[in-house]
Amino acid sequence: MSSSQSEESLESYGAQVGGWTNSWTRVRDWFLVEGDRLFLAIAISVAVFLTFLVLQDIGIISVVNDDSITRAAGGMIAGTFSLVTLVVSINQLILSREFTAAGESKNQLEGVMSFREDVAEIASVPASPAAPTRLIRLLVNAMHDRAADLEDAVADLEDDDVKNQVTQYAADVKESTELMDETLEKTSFGTFNTVSAAISYDESWHLYVARHLCDRHRDELPEEAHDAIDELVESLMLFDIAREHFKTTYLQRELTRFSQLTIYCGVPSIFSAMLLGFIYADFAGPSISLVYLPYVVAGLIAIVVLPLALLTTFILRTATITRRTASTGPMVPQKDPSEGPFEVTYGESSEPGSSTSQSE
Repeated sequence: MSSSQSEESLESYGAQVGGWTNSWTRVRDWFLVEGDRLFLAIAISVAVFLTFLVLQDIGIISVVNDDSITRAAGGMIAGTFSLVTLVVSINQLILSREFTAAGESKNQLEGVMSFREDVAEIASVPASPAAPTRLIRLLVNAMHDRAADLEDAVADLEDDDVKNQVTQYAADVKESTELMDETLEKTSFGTFNTVSAAISYDESWHLYVARHLCDRHRDELPEEAHDAIDELVESLMLFDIAREHFKTTYLQRELTRFSQLTIYCGVPSIFSAMLLGFIYADFAGPSISLVYLPYVVAGLIAIVVLPLALLTTFILRTATITRRTASTGPMVPQKDPSEGPFEVTYGESSEPGSSTSQSE
């Protein structure tokens, strides 16, 4: 791989943190991840209310047909009951993970304590912070320092091609960690805020490039560079583990909150659907004046769809977070097979002088 090719490749496929491209991207991410779920659900219900009023006003729909409204009310009741049943099933699934034997609980606790000790060791601190945001920031700072050490270790390297590749990689890690540290600095403490800030960092890509550079240029790199890469890789692995841990904790809490809100809104929703049917139960027609009837019907329908709006907003957020953090370690499923600056052939060995692959 030539120097120019490696520079273009690493710049094109490196991790990007906080690099919003346009207003649409910011709006999309706010709707999918950042925005408060309850606020968005209420906004959807209000939009449904206004839509029905507009459709009624321009004559596309009518609320004076008793048979149509009562059939719709019956369907709403059945649908809301089904949604509540689904939420109960989700809640049972979450609770099933909380039922552990003493041995499993001990293993989990030992695993968390061991992880915290590893974080404290790699960051050279007496003890790792308890707050999620501070722990992630500690790892991000450790990654930044290891990248700086790697950059210093190859400063006097005679091979300009290898030096440029490693220096560019270290600079990319430093830039990404600096951007993420700025994001975390503005973030209030909390599990979701930590996960939200961490999902944009592509540590899988940095793990992949670190291992590839270390093994491919084993002879060219000094011992200090190998040590810096090893420590950087360890920091990246700890960051990945921390993010997965906080993501799991967040998803459990998020789905539990979704279950609670759905139950809270489910009872008024069913009551509203029943009330909508009772309004048209009289043989003489609706029991409310036609002047106010469109507003009452639209309001009741907006309340009925609130549980569905909650389901939509919560699933959008959880699915987006899960999709963006689907990879584990140096596996990059979001990359196309033809992407990336490195080409590896079958039988290639990392032993000195045995490399047979060709670089792009």
